[in-house]
Amino acid sequence: MNHARTKASAPDADHPYVGMWITGDGHIRHNLLPNGRYDEARGRTESAYRGRYEVRGNHIDYWDDTGFTADGEFIDGVLHHAGMILYRDEKLPR
Repeated sequence: MNHARTKASAPDADHPYVGMWITGDGHIRHNLLPNGRYDEARGRTESAYRGRYEVRGNHIDYWDDTGFTADGEFIDGVLHHAGMILYRDEKLPR
């Protein structure tokens, strides 16, 4: 998919990807906020990383406030990001 041709969606509270995404062990937690910002917690460290994000189709781009960039893909309701797999909170494998 050519992400450059797909318009970035303006996130809002009803966007299907807005909300909490968590690794299976609960260590990494991405909160995708409806204002286009994200807040990542790691272990006991809340707000370990913060920044903005844009979604184009099933692709997500992150720009951390420190200048770090990353991306990921939503595949079958699961977020694949930087070698991690994150699930919606209510869909965590138990």
